[in-house]
Amino acid sequence: MDDDQSYIHSYPSVQPPPDEGVISVDVSRDVLVDSMTDMSETPIPPDIIASVDMTNENEEENGRLTLAYERLYEIPKTIVERFSDHVKYLDISHNKITNLDALVYFKSLTSLIADDNPITENCCLPPLPKLELLWLNRCKVASLYPWVGKLKESCPNLQYLSLMGNPAAPSYFNGGTFYEYLQYRLFVISQFPALNHLDDRKVTEDQRLEAQRLYKRPFFERIAKPVGLSQISSSATWNSFQNKITTLLGKDKPNNRNLLI
Repeated sequence: MDDDQSYIHSYPSVQPPPDEGVISVDVSRDVLVDSMTDMSETPIPPDIIASVDMTNENEEENGRLTLAYERLYEIPKTIVERFSDHVKYLDISHNKITNLDALVYFKSLTSLIADDNPITENCCLPPLPKLELLWLNRCKVASLYPWVGKLKESCPNLQYLSLMGNPAAPSYFNGGTFYEYLQYRLFVISQFPALNHLDDRKVTEDQRLEAQRLYKRPFFERIAKPVGLSQISSSATWNSFQNKITTLLGKDKPNNRNLLI
């Protein structure tokens, strides 16, 4: 490692001691070692190092780091030390990561792909004010509240968010109902004013207005005058209700049913 690279002593400890199964990285030998499974030493893919060879003329192209499918329990300290100042796009999908505290050092991060990790609602992201894209598909987030509020505090400028496949994101695929899906969608939209795209579709202005109406009113006012999907359906004919839902979902034709909800 170059002399001008300083060791990050304050890097948070997020895993048990090395003898309890933490994957370690030895860049001097370019290998990953997993003491839990006693797997043979596996070479680090060359693109992990080469793709983040930060040169002035190629910084925009090389600010991408992929650690997908590496059987990691945490983001290795060596990777944080070497690349955190420069990486803008980080892919840590398909690993065993449950704690994202190490991301506090990725000051330039704008895109994070963390699909297929056992991340739950107990995992809070550190402050990432530059983060615009976050994918947490097929993780283990089971409850939106208060997790979404904490996510908003950490990532206030999110424009693209995908939570598909989580228990907290109802769909027909995980046993959710149509109403649960719509309530989930409007609640998440209400928390992120700059959000342009949620899950598999764009956020429409109608959805933003409805989210504001349902979830931005004072808490006690909502209790006194509850307004929800059940009230909408009971106070309107089916045709008007269907038109309302069609508008909220950004459909041009009522018959174009979304199979993902």
